[in-house]
Amino acid sequence: MQKHKSGFVNIIGNPNVGKSTLMNAFVGEKLSIITSKAQTTRHRILGIVNGDDFQVILSDTPGIIKPAYELQSSMMNFVKSAFEDADVLIYMVEIGEKALKDEAFFEKIKNSKIPVLLLLNKVDTATQELLEEQVQYWQEMLPTVELHPISALSNFNIKNVFERIIELLPEAPPYYPKDQLTDKPERFFVNETIREKILIHYKKEIPYSVEIETEEFHEDEEIIRMRAVIMVERDSQKGIIIGHKGSALKRVGVEARKDLEQFFGKQVHIELYVKVNKNWRSDARQLRRFGYNQN
Repeated sequence: MQKHKSGFVNIIGNPNVGKSTLMNAFVGEKLSIITSKAQTTRHRILGIVNGDDFQVILSDTPGIIKPAYELQSSMMNFVKSAFEDADVLIYMVEIGEKALKDEAFFEKIKNSKIPVLLLLNKVDTATQELLEEQVQYWQEMLPTVELHPISALSNFNIKNVFERIIELLPEAPPYYPKDQLTDKPERFFVNETIREKILIHYKKEIPYSVEIETEEFHEDEEIIRMRAVIMVERDSQKGIIIGHKGSALKRVGVEARKDLEQFFGKQVHIELYVKVNKNWRSDARQLRRFGYNQN
């Protein structure tokens, strides 16, 4: 009998270091949304990679920050949980970075009893001299962890890191069905795709005040029909999201539809609406409804 390996590989790090890009590179699908703005990832998202003799359950987490309101506290709870059930921990940093924005998390990494892979990302943007300097710095800071230089965006060294992950996993049967790609339902990816377009096209506070709820999702053989609500905290934000004669909202809908058609592999019809939901980011009941505050 061939031995089977399974385990949870959890990715943590500061905002914008490339965690979602890495996860998508491993999985081969766009599960986590990616933008240049910090705090793009709000949830803990699982991506499952299956082979004949392994199952790697990858977990993308929000970037580590000091929480300023209830939503951010909930996001940091997802990060804390990543320490609790990991078989392998990936600590991701980028060239030029010095340490996690939260010292307590950094101490947890230093004292981790499980294998930690420190991935030094964006090495394609660095000179050889800077790369050597960074490698030395991190080896001194975290002498017990394994360091791998990578570029998640250009797939440099990703295959080698993935093979190393499989080596480190414990022998175990698969935790999920072998044809499963993620733990999230289809509506979650609709919500996230729409939110990604808002992060790309709107400035300042708008993207962080938005939550998406897919109220209807009907799939036929040829087409998926969906209706989603974009929630904002104030009336003024509603006007900005809609734009002049609805032009801004229409652009979000068109771009989201294109991505969703690619994701689901069939035609998509999407209706978007905007509602005001005052102070949802600080309301524990609302946050539970949107899938936060699970602890």
